[in-house]
Amino acid sequence: MRRALLLIGCLTLLGQVTLLRELSVAFYGSELIYLLALGFWLLWTAAGAALGRRDSVPTPKHVRILLLLYAIALPALAIFLRGARPLFAVVPGAYLSFDRQLIVMALALLPAGLLAGLLFQWAAKLAIERGRTLAGAYAVESAGAVLGGLAATLALRWGLSNLAALIGASLGAALSVLALREEERSRILDAAAAVLALLLVAGLWSAPDLDRRLSAWSHPLLLATADTPYGRVTVTGAQGQVAVFSNDALAFETQGTAAEEFVHLAALQHPAPERVLVLGGGTAGLTREARKHAPRVLDCVELDEVAYTSVVPHLSATDQRALSGPPLRLVNADPRRWLREARRYDLILLGGPQPESGQANRYYTQEFFALCALHLEDDGILAFRLSMSENFWAPQQLGRTASVVAALRASFPAVLVLPGAGGVLLASLGGLSADPERAIARLEARGIDTRLVSPGWLRHVLAGERVRALAERLATMRVPVNRDLQPICFAYTQRLWLANFFPVLGQAAPGSLKRAARAAVFRWYSWALVVLFFLLFRQREGRRRAALVGVAGLIGTVLEGVLILSYQVRSGVLYQDIGLLLTLFMFGLAVGARALDVLARRTDDRGLPRGLGAALLLGFAVLSGLTAWLFQNYGALDLASTGLLLFAAGFLVAAVFAYASLHRGGEQRVLVSPLYAADLVGGCLGLLLGSLIVAPALGLGFGAGLMAALALVALILI
Repeated sequence: MRRALLLIGCLTLLGQVTLLRELSVAFYGSELIYLLALGFWLLWTAAGAALGRRDSVPTPKHVRILLLLYAIALPALAIFLRGARPLFAVVPGAYLSFDRQLIVMALALLPAGLLAGLLFQWAAKLAIERGRTLAGAYAVESAGAVLGGLAATLALRWGLSNLAALIGASLGAALSVLALREEERSRILDAAAAVLALLLVAGLWSAPDLDRRLSAWSHPLLLATADTPYGRVTVTGAQGQVAVFSNDALAFETQGTAAEEFVHLAALQHPAPERVLVLGGGTAGLTREARKHAPRVLDCVELDEVAYTSVVPHLSATDQRALSGPPLRLVNADPRRWLREARRYDLILLGGPQPESGQANRYYTQEFFALCALHLEDDGILAFRLSMSENFWAPQQLGRTASVVAALRASFPAVLVLPGAGGVLLASLGGLSADPERAIARLEARGIDTRLVSPGWLRHVLAGERVRALAERLATMRVPVNRDLQPICFAYTQRLWLANFFPVLGQAAPGSLKRAARAAVFRWYSWALVVLFFLLFRQREGRRRAALVGVAGLIGTVLEGVLILSYQVRSGVLYQDIGLLLTLFMFGLAVGARALDVLARRTDDRGLPRGLGAALLLGFAVLSGLTAWLFQNYGALDLASTGLLLFAAGFLVAAVFAYASLHRGGEQRVLVSPLYAADLVGGCLGLLLGSLIVAPALGLGFGAGLMAALALVALILI
């Protein structure tokens, strides 16, 4: 069963990643949906691990049947997700209602999650029957997950689409049915696996065409679609207009005036913008409009090279000419990393996506704005857009804007907010003016040809009462500053997204989430409830083991989340790099479980000593405290530091799991379901708490320190 466990770990992780990507695109790339979906996956896997009698032992044939069902489920679920919006007859571009989104998530993840949990449970029981321990089975399955993480990383690096990777995972499951048949042969099962494998090979061969056909369900005017390290880009076109979608959410269209409004409002603030830097948005028309101000230097930095090359061939001849030839210099790089070595500019235009994800939020923090200030001339201008309403500003919307403005004011003495559906924020080391006459004079002197920007429009935007009213509202607000290690802007965005379905959340007072979270942490009765919970579970051995494993899963997942977010802030969200980081965490799981399994074999029949369990929890406390200290003193961490800490976190999670299964002996076969389910439930809670509350409301360093305190309190369970 060692080979079966290895295959199960690899295929279930690869299937999980590909399904979650499909779900993220199905709901327009909202990271909140992604987190909820991952929580559903863990819960369904826990349910699968807990199904059936604890002392029952399946046969190898049962495992092969589950693998066959898993191979069938993956492509069927991908097709279901691609057609979810048309199936529910939703208006194109609109969200499904929240209850329908939950139903789609549950249906999409239930079959694969249950099968994944059952696969580990049954394979682990068979391994235990053949002399292995639960810790040993956990180690082998985690080692397989390492391979799955590498496969997910390499698939994107090699240019494979997510659908191709998913079909590959399904093909691997079908071939595994045939590879494991030497123990128990079944002609019907073998024939079914062989036929399915042939169909999947054909599907893999025609994956590009199949990908286009499935994408066309939601985009009938499809021109191109591609999976990139940052998401899925889709291009549609009709009657000369090209629309570009990022994770199925509209990014821009080519016949609008958004680029014109943004660029000229910023450029007209400067007397002569000779050196201009465009950070993202080149294909959206920013370089085209910037050229009209006749700069001597025009640098355009694009993060996603695959998206850029997918969009450019479908743009008009005018837009394509604007993206080539002097003075333009095109650079494919992470804008934040590239800016550290850049020259000084008169105008920096930030044209990337809104801060609606952890990935995009890193371009709207105090640290990033300070970096921009270092590369601006004394009278230089920084400009970017932030979606807001023209006349009515909900509290959460105001809170998000205020958190970004506070981050700007830390580096720029002059800040001007121009409200509108695509609100424009301007910042300068010198001065800014809301005088429309000066902007009008510069517009006429430069002879710029525009469709919307005109003297009347400039008077409306700059001299309107809304500018003064919004400035007064923002001046009275007290909200946290949006920073790298406390992405509060992302928390506001999550609540604004939820307000689409629950409007009352949009009216909640800004900063209330942080105040409520910190108040809960520092209230004595909060910790008293935690202590009482641990004391109650301590009374019975089975509950004590499950609680200990659950706490380890929770702490490990929170640490994993804050470390990955820290790396995301420093280096950008590359799916390849995230896959590598997850692989290091899984490698820690494999090594930790294996180390405790070897140690247990060298002890007597009484099992592992209690002191070892206490040492492991103290190790969690030290690791969490060290992480908090590193954040406090060094900020966001690099790849080497993040990878090492992730390995240590995975090692401790698996070591606690192994300790709980081996301490005081016990029937290993009976422990498979409750301990594995507890591990997954703890991980689910850690994921939701860490991503939705700890990181955005408390900050990454504070969240890591909180885990150190929880690990010390958990000593009650030893």
